[in-house]
Amino acid sequence: MIADLIYDVGMHKGEDSAFYLKKGFKVLGIEASPELVQHCQARFRNEVASGQLRIIEGAIAPEAEGPTITFYKSSDSVLSTINKNRAERTEKLGHKSECIVLPRIDTVDIYRSFGVPYFLKVDVEGADQLVLDGLKQQPNRPQYISVESDKVDFNEVEAQLGLLKELGYRKFKAVQQQRIPGSRVETKALDGSKVKHVFEGGASGPFGEDLGGRWLDFDGIIRRYRSIFRDYRYFGDGSFLAKFPILALPFKVIYKLCTGQRGSLPGWYDTHASL
Repeated sequence: MIADLIYDVGMHKGEDSAFYLKKGFKVLGIEASPELVQHCQARFRNEVASGQLRIIEGAIAPEAEGPTITFYKSSDSVLSTINKNRAERTEKLGHKSECIVLPRIDTVDIYRSFGVPYFLKVDVEGADQLVLDGLKQQPNRPQYISVESDKVDFNEVEAQLGLLKELGYRKFKAVQQQRIPGSRVETKALDGSKVKHVFEGGASGPFGEDLGGRWLDFDGIIRRYRSIFRDYRYFGDGSFLAKFPILALPFKVIYKLCTGQRGSLPGWYDTHASL
């Protein structure tokens, strides 16, 4: 493990990389969208020039796909994916996709070429498991991982958590993402200096010991996600109440009063894991 290296897999507009760079880490960003790669190269031109940031362009996909892969570039850039079913699902929600062909990235090759990072952030719609699977062939693990969790299929979440457990992770948190934009953190950089940061829209927030709340064991995080999926059933994208948002308001108020739930419903979550 390289103690001063972070992987930002699904770099998007650099919302997370900005925080990692401010903390003094070296960052390897991986991004599929050519437009977003250009945006990040311009935004972080100084960090790229100094070598603190390296950006790799392409889409993470299985080896069987060959050297290139079809990428469904969504009108909402955070929903772009290599997964046709996911693209069709988001189109039903009003987000059109454009098909483009991109070079395929093999995560095992990335780990071998650049090393295993201290922190691995993964947010690549439909390819998160490939990034985690690639760690099986490595001699060590990131100290911390964050990965987006599914909102539709609890079995997918359970399988993802099982893979993290198989990789050696024993502590977990489910972190609500809807409340991240505009939130603040005070922490320390690698050199010990103080860092104050306000997270922009699209950021996934702090990681590691900068996270609030207590770590859960495997059974605890499974129970937590069962509770989260109850909220998805009542208030998620495919729920009855989602079709009638005004009607949903009093139900949300009553639900929060009865359950003690705080913040937005249903929101969405990232899973954080620690060795």
